[in-house]
Amino acid sequence: MSPGCPWRRWMARALQLAALAEGRTSPNPLVGALVLDADGTLVGEGFHARAGEAHAEVGALAQAGERARGGTLVVTLEPCCHHGRTPPCSEAVLAAGIARVVLAMADPNPRVAGGGITRLRDGGLEVIEGVMEAEARRLNRPFLHRIATGRPLGILKWAMSLDGRTALPNGVSQWISGPGARDWVHHLRARCDAVIVGGGTVRADDPLLTSRGRRTPEPLRVVLSRGLDLPAAAQLWDPAPAATLLVHGPEAPQDRRDRFDRLGVERLALEACEPAALAIALARRGCNRVLWECGPVLAAAALHQGCVQQLAAVIAPTLLGGLPARTPLADLGLENLEDGWALSEAATGWLGRDLLWQGAVVGPT
Repeated sequence: MSPGCPWRRWMARALQLAALAEGRTSPNPLVGALVLDADGTLVGEGFHARAGEAHAEVGALAQAGERARGGTLVVTLEPCCHHGRTPPCSEAVLAAGIARVVLAMADPNPRVAGGGITRLRDGGLEVIEGVMEAEARRLNRPFLHRIATGRPLGILKWAMSLDGRTALPNGVSQWISGPGARDWVHHLRARCDAVIVGGGTVRADDPLLTSRGRRTPEPLRVVLSRGLDLPAAAQLWDPAPAATLLVHGPEAPQDRRDRFDRLGVERLALEACEPAALAIALARRGCNRVLWECGPVLAAAALHQGCVQQLAAVIAPTLLGGLPARTPLADLGLENLEDGWALSEAATGWLGRDLLWQGAVVGPT
């Protein structure tokens, strides 16, 4: 759709509305909608605030009321045509007397996949597609990734010193980054459905892994530990701040399983206690986007198994030194520099004193 398209102004507003619910709609996508009356006046707005609640179209139509008749619905995603937790939005659009629907993109969910558009056109409505589609796809990249791959979109995040250390040789790591960076991480967690660490991080740092109240409910805290060699007392076992999922392999001893059962921690046993299997399990739970805040071994495995699509590195202006000091990634099995993993869409910014570097993971070159 060309930049001169008359609907871009309204679609930009609908995308703004959709983004208001970032981190709260999984497994559903982010959707925003608005209604213009027959004269082109804005008479209703809505966005999908949370899974199970009213969809964006329904909210905008309810606000518009009778003024929607003969008007235009501008919506960031194709209206659904199936019964889920809520009735089909396509039927609500038809019942409201809308004359035209302007869409950013079709819904790739197999339960919709063009069916909503067909239903609207069969009902006599004009349907205009592709308005700001690239922007809509970017907004819903996590949802689109899960639908296409059966895995959530993964972000790998670490904080390190200027000389590439994530901890001192004695294991001390708190705090490498400053307050501004830590606040940013809390906001990042709020945009994710789950935060993942390994057993080593639990033993070394006893993390809380919450957004500090920036999201309700808090993202699911996930611990991946083959043998459940974990401390009996840790902040993650307290369900009050957030729920925790303890994922382990078949080799985990029964007495350790029983211990965490008595603590009331949810357990998930995987035949292959690996990042790829965990990613599939989390997608089945409805996670669109997850954050890997793990140590170097698990981080390298997540990269190798295709579980990481974005990287966020916080670089503190400090030097830690030490040859045995911990670095962000374990061995990636490289023998030549030209085999290094490629990154794209690089962007930098400042978080107080710390540098934030973000990029998309392309894979080995």
